[in-house]
Amino acid sequence: MTTRNHVGLWACGVLLAAASAQPDGSPLPAPDYTVARSWRVGGSAGWDFMTVEGSGARLFITRDDHVDVIETLSGRPAGSIPRTIGVHGVAFAPGLKRGFTSNGRTNTVSVFELDSLRVIQEVPISGMAPDSILYEPQHAYIITGNRDSTDLSVLDAGTLRMVSTVPLPAPPESMATDRAGHIYVNIDSAPGKLVLVDAKTLTVKAKWPLKDCANPTGLAIDVEGHRTFSVCANQILAVTDSVSGKAIARVVIGRGPDGVAYDPDLGMLFIANGIDGTLTVIRQDSPDDYRVLATVTTQVSARTVALDPATHRLYLAAAQFGPRPAPAADQPPPRPNVIPDTFVVLVAQPK
Repeated sequence: MTTRNHVGLWACGVLLAAASAQPDGSPLPAPDYTVARSWRVGGSAGWDFMTVEGSGARLFITRDDHVDVIETLSGRPAGSIPRTIGVHGVAFAPGLKRGFTSNGRTNTVSVFELDSLRVIQEVPISGMAPDSILYEPQHAYIITGNRDSTDLSVLDAGTLRMVSTVPLPAPPESMATDRAGHIYVNIDSAPGKLVLVDAKTLTVKAKWPLKDCANPTGLAIDVEGHRTFSVCANQILAVTDSVSGKAIARVVIGRGPDGVAYDPDLGMLFIANGIDGTLTVIRQDSPDDYRVLATVTTQVSARTVALDPATHRLYLAAAQFGPRPAPAADQPPPRPNVIPDTFVVLVAQPK
């Protein structure tokens, strides 16, 4: 995700509080979440995407020039993936027992063994400034969303050869797949767009406007209900029919939203709002109906979120920031620096 989401996100300790909602009688956890614990990870690097591997045992956090790997049972370090310069995202190909990182400053993808975290190879890609990364299982593709070249790079996850480059109308943000050969891409524009890419032909199949949605970042998908969920910078969650592109709903969320997670078992959405330091909890009553159940206090700067669907736990990253450095001549203002050893992972879960 882009660096604009870092600006102005500093300060504050963790506030452990949550807004309550009435239980719905389901045997699944009630939609009443709280920040239950905080794991101090430390370091002075920034961060971007967080990803829980399929087993739920480890959390992968991208940290500028490396990836921190954390045990989800204990919060202890489980290892690190080094030399991932400008890393943004991590994707997994479980059948190949491989993981992949998008390295934004070297225009490469690092390939590592899932078991040992050992880096096998660093592969140059066709695009510039890879940000988001996705594994498409139907064709065993690794796909990066490249902001500076406004395209997708498609890599064969087995042979590690470049397959294609897919042009896009503007810089891409997060991606999602329905596991049936369709790839959805948020397009960073105002108003925003949602692009549908056919993984079989590797061509853009549709470009859908996201009405009332400015500069969408995070993207999640309800595969069974055929809905996508785009997080918009102007405090909107945009719900779209993933078949027709029809706008279904708009839900007001917090300030500085970025990451979103969808829990299909609970029928709930979670949006991390970094400026407010909150987590918006939304109930999906049906594929067409949505309501905010709670606004959970997290920590200012907690803007990315990862879900473990088996335990319904959520992981958010946050830190405290120092003063913003003085800008160089004719350069945009730099983002503030992380105060060393204030970086933490917050664990939110049902009460």
